[in-house]
Amino acid sequence: MSKQSITEVFKSVFSAFIGIQNEERRKEAFTNGSLSTYIIAGLIFTGLFVLTIVVLVSAII
Repeated sequence: MSKQSITEVFKSVFSAFIGIQNEERRKEAFTNGSLSTYIIAGLIFTGLFVLTIVVLVSAII
């Protein structure tokens, strides 16, 4: 079992976040990844997404 790099974790989370992650990468993430790492990366992406929406809406209004 090899440990995934932070870059691989972010690629996997980003792919899943936008809905383009394939089955192979999902299985790899579940077998080689740490749950806490994926939770933290997911929270970071969610925060960035919310911040982006707030900035875009503020710029438009």
